[in-house]
Amino acid sequence: MNTSDKPADMSDADIAKHATVFRDGIFRDQVVLVSGGGTGLGKATAALFVRLGATVAICGRNAERLEQAAEFLRGLGGKVSTHAMTIRDPDQVAALMDEVWSEHGRLDVLVNNAGGQFAQPAIDIKPKGWNAVIDTNLNGTWYMMQNAARHWRDHGQPGSIINVVAVIWRGLPQVAHTCASRAGVIFLSKTVAVEWAPLNIRVNCVAPGTIRTEAFNYYPETGRASFDQANPMLHAGDSWDIAEAIVYVASQAGKFITGEVLNVDGGQQCWGDLWFAGRPPYFELDYSVSRQGAA
Repeated sequence: MNTSDKPADMSDADIAKHATVFRDGIFRDQVVLVSGGGTGLGKATAALFVRLGATVAICGRNAERLEQAAEFLRGLGGKVSTHAMTIRDPDQVAALMDEVWSEHGRLDVLVNNAGGQFAQPAIDIKPKGWNAVIDTNLNGTWYMMQNAARHWRDHGQPGSIINVVAVIWRGLPQVAHTCASRAGVIFLSKTVAVEWAPLNIRVNCVAPGTIRTEAFNYYPETGRASFDQANPMLHAGDSWDIAEAIVYVASQAGKFITGEVLNVDGGQQCWGDLWFAGRPPYFELDYSVSRQGAA
């Protein structure tokens, strides 16, 4: 069965009952904010935190989608607040942080999951498209990080930031904008992990490889066809792989980890053949060349 034949994402029922390695209640009395928490990786991550006892705040641009996710999360027994906003706007980010602290009295973990991209050859990306991706993935993540850190500093509270990035180590052809922005977040995270250590703030990244979510549908069929070939395990991961990785870094199990990038990618950083928009003819294998060499 290839990628296009498989379900686009874990269902809510799957997320609600999927086994976890973590003990019940390990995030009791803690507050977790997940951006992009209405769908995909964000919703699965929020659900796992709820199942482990956390109070969860989710934010995103689509209020209706956030409320649908919140209804599901509350059905898991969690206390959940929704905040419709865009992380691109620093004033809205500042208001969001004020709302979370006002409503919940604290914040313990920030998961910067919101982001976006589109597949296109770099030479054809227009300034508007480039700026949109950079503004969300890099600038928006930074606004969230800095505002959370300022609140933790001012309240004398420790904190943990987990930024969801990408496996950028061999480049990401056809999504140059997201490669640039995610690389920026990674090295920004390493920088402030040092600066903010005196504030008892840990900053880490989780880098998903090809993960089966509804975002698969944003790419053409020729692109999706490469997703199972993007790593030596020859299959995509699922939302739970990322949710548990994020929880691990945020939990006491990760208390001595900061400035790190956890790749959850089936080995994609080592080997893989990933083409978001489909493999260009130039990169098709020409077996006649090898036969000529053997002769």
